[in-house]
Amino acid sequence: MPVTTTKQRITDAALQLFEESGFHAVTVDKIVQKSGTSKGGFYHNFKSKDELLYTIHESFITYIIEKAYQAHTSWNTPAEKLYETVHSFVRMFEVYQAHVTVFYQESLYLSPVYFDSIKKKRDRYKDMMFSVVEDGKSQGDFRQELPVPITSMAIFGMINWTYKWYKSDGAYSVREIADIYADLIMQAVLTEKARNKPEYQRFFLGHKVG
Repeated sequence: MPVTTTKQRITDAALQLFEESGFHAVTVDKIVQKSGTSKGGFYHNFKSKDELLYTIHESFITYIIEKAYQAHTSWNTPAEKLYETVHSFVRMFEVYQAHVTVFYQESLYLSPVYFDSIKKKRDRYKDMMFSVVEDGKSQGDFRQELPVPITSMAIFGMINWTYKWYKSDGAYSVREIADIYADLIMQAVLTEKARNKPEYQRFFLGHKVG
């Protein structure tokens, strides 16, 4: 059985408390009590409650950037890159649903220096999505009439909202949800000709078009 570090125990406790009560209502004392650690242990791992909130945000944003980078470097076509990016983005909720929830509820409370750092990472991820959609249009596989910014932000909006309703014990697993989202998005952005390419059949539920 893996050993849980003091830092992880503090982070897990803070995630639960921030999600339940909000950032301002949670004190360091409450986090320490919930995690079964000490103030010395807290300040050994985090300079402040602000840094702890930043660490929670930074962990999942770093994860999805790394997964998007893998998709962009491991696959050849924009369609494959988009499919794999969408799939990894949705599957992030297997591990980071609480992190995303806290991010959307509490990100306004980040101090400016931490907020700027997170914003740079979010902008980097946004630019990667814009780029792959633009490349798909340039190569003729994505519909020309779809504006790059609106298409990209629609994808973000659909997937981001998952944190509001996804339940690990729900009717669909996160991987099944990833398949459904990927099917919806690829059916929407691909041209009719591209949807019928044999190499793109794996994008669709049941591995078929229609």
